[in-house]
Amino acid sequence: MKRVDLQKIENSVKIGEECPIFEPNIKENCIFYEDGQPIGFFMRRMPEKMCKLADLADKEFNSKRVPKSKLTRRTGDGLDQERGVYKYKNEVEQESCIIGSIPPKPHMKRPYASMSSVHQVKSAQTFIKAMLLLAKESEQLIAEIMPDQYQRQKELFNQVSDKWKFGTLFTSSISNYNISAPFHRDTGNIKNTVNVIITKRRNSKGGNLHVPDYGVTIDQCDNSILVYPAWRNVHGVTPIEPTFEGGYRNSLVFYPLNAFLELKH
Repeated sequence: MKRVDLQKIENSVKIGEECPIFEPNIKENCIFYEDGQPIGFFMRRMPEKMCKLADLADKEFNSKRVPKSKLTRRTGDGLDQERGVYKYKNEVEQESCIIGSIPPKPHMKRPYASMSSVHQVKSAQTFIKAMLLLAKESEQLIAEIMPDQYQRQKELFNQVSDKWKFGTLFTSSISNYNISAPFHRDTGNIKNTVNVIITKRRNSKGGNLHVPDYGVTIDQCDNSILVYPAWRNVHGVTPIEPTFEGGYRNSLVFYPLNAFLELKH
């Protein structure tokens, strides 16, 4: 795999801002280095077994068998002065589904950890199993490409109770359908760990991860995998634009939450 040495650059990005359009400048299989140490990698196409699992997970996600949170995002040209209403080019359906462990949320009057309610839905079991197998295959890929990172993350997870693990290196998973996340940093993640982002898409463009600290935009094409320390830098997702009716971009994400370190109950 190609080596990419990341160099910090000046930028004025603020957390919460929408990520604008950036053309991808990372398109090849590569390992990312900072200060001489590998911190992540990108594969344009995963091993075939992982592609099949991702296809299954994506198919199940797009069915009625998996409960999802839904939101309609509208894009438009502004106010129609004659009619006094806003003009919209199109409406994009956004959906998400969290599985695995949910951290305590005292501000929502839930001061305890729990498993996602999706695990109780019988029709969602195929989706959950496909995602769990995909997480485990991702872990094996990390072990092969970044063995030191794998061992470091595995050791950190010795402090996480088995009941809160989703796989070996993660606690949770989220699938984001047509969601262009604004600039943010995953501060709730365990430091010195990596996330996994697997992309499924059809008839769409955009939806690529941009990291302003390094000026890199990663071409998250169909069946690609990005392994990256999301706690480390501010990052955002470029706008997703369907190129044909029904086009979409779905990201299957695995992540390790700090809230579950040494949490036993």
